[in-house]
Amino acid sequence: MTFDLGPALLFCPADRPDRFDKAAERADAVILDLEDAVAPGDKAAAREALVAHPLDAATTIVRVNAVDSGYFDDDLAALARTGYRRVMLAKTETVVQVDRLDGFEVIALCETAAGIVNVASIAAAPSVVALMWGAEDLLASLGGTSSRDDDGRYRAVAVHARSSVLLAAGAAGKAAIDSVYVDIPDLPGLEREAQDARASGFSATACIHPSQVSAIRTAYLPSPEEVASATAMLLAAEGERGVFRFDGRMVDEPVLRHARAVLARGTGQPQQP
Repeated sequence: MTFDLGPALLFCPADRPDRFDKAAERADAVILDLEDAVAPGDKAAAREALVAHPLDAATTIVRVNAVDSGYFDDDLAALARTGYRRVMLAKTETVVQVDRLDGFEVIALCETAAGIVNVASIAAAPSVVALMWGAEDLLASLGGTSSRDDDGRYRAVAVHARSSVLLAAGAAGKAAIDSVYVDIPDLPGLEREAQDARASGFSATACIHPSQVSAIRTAYLPSPEEVASATAMLLAAEGERGVFRFDGRMVDEPVLRHARAVLARGTGQPQQP
């Protein structure tokens, strides 16, 4: 199983079927959300909307409530009435929880202290195709008040969680999805953060508003200068053996892999974690 969606994954409340088609048109994939975006009293209606208004299963993910939330079993029953097979499990903390989604491709959303501590074992679960992390839920689970400081930068604990999820995903050969950027009007800030995500090795970034999709797509697409440099480097490598010097830089196999990744992004080919 592979994860081939992205780079812009758009959350859409599952109790708003009037938004389903628009979200699917604007993003690379839609995350129909049965969890935080839906009030407790509206969850039954959201499940019915999930069944009654189907989207393309190949580009749709369903976020279900946490296993111990009291809503999970009903979410699972609704899923059984659909063709959706990619499921994001909110507040994933253990492999045992992941196993409750046997038969699905699971995106493990690690957004609590327990989830981050156990992320390596979660990533290794066979049904897990990708990992995502959540900043605000993580800080809430720690008793904190905000994932970012006054300058808008992630606090140290959030940086650690982000890195832990990315490293666990990479070690297990799975994709990693970066957390949402909640300051919706700040598109330059989102683009900078998504550029960092792409450069660090994330496969996609989740978002909460259609206006954020373009900024994420732009950030994940290499610049013409990056493509030209990578192309020239790989051409130069064809006549070299081992380490060589190119444009004042030492080039070895890891650097060449970076160049191949740039070209893969530039041509729209799927990224392998």
